[in-house]
Amino acid sequence: MLPPTAPHPDDAPSRGLFLALEGGDGAGKSTQGRLLRDWFRERGREVVMTHEPGGSALGTQIRQLLLHGDHVAPRAEALLFAADRAHHVETVIRPALHRGDVVITDRYLDSSVAYQGAGRDLDADDEVRSLSLWAVQGLVPDLTIVLDISPELGRARRGAVHDRLEAEPDGFHARVRARFLALAAATPERYLVVDATEDPDQIHDQVVARLETLVGVTP
Repeated sequence: MLPPTAPHPDDAPSRGLFLALEGGDGAGKSTQGRLLRDWFRERGREVVMTHEPGGSALGTQIRQLLLHGDHVAPRAEALLFAADRAHHVETVIRPALHRGDVVITDRYLDSSVAYQGAGRDLDADDEVRSLSLWAVQGLVPDLTIVLDISPELGRARRGAVHDRLEAEPDGFHARVRARFLALAAATPERYLVVDATEDPDQIHDQVVARLETLVGVTP
């Protein structure tokens, strides 16, 4: 187990708002991210939209290895995701939060816990989470929105084109889904779980209703 991580000096209460979209492949994270971006911009907020892996120039290279390259050993996979995340936070996310921007990321550290810890069945969920927390110096989202979808529907939505992780069998994606739901159930004040089969506008309304309860967010 890695040692606890001291808070980063930039992570002050006055920083911007940090939101993460999580869930299975095909859940509609990109759509909800765009709807959220527009909602905030209509209210005069600066918004940075980003994603993992690949939210930085270095991350783009790591993304190619992780999603479109040859076989990667499970523990190496977890380490590569953590490396991408460390650079992503240091060069993109934390500077934006320090400016007071809203940051919306398509995937963050819970994806590592779900995909590598549970999906890869490493039997090391705590270690995977600790690794990511160490990599980002303890930075967690103000709200994580989990778009819940069954592996079967997610596969149908994605169609015939799959990256290396999307191509894993439904059993893998079922473990991923279960872990996302378990994470949300363990810390409900920091998560919102929505049914990804609902109409995108209805999902957006649920997200906005939750956002309006956060400090500094107005309808």
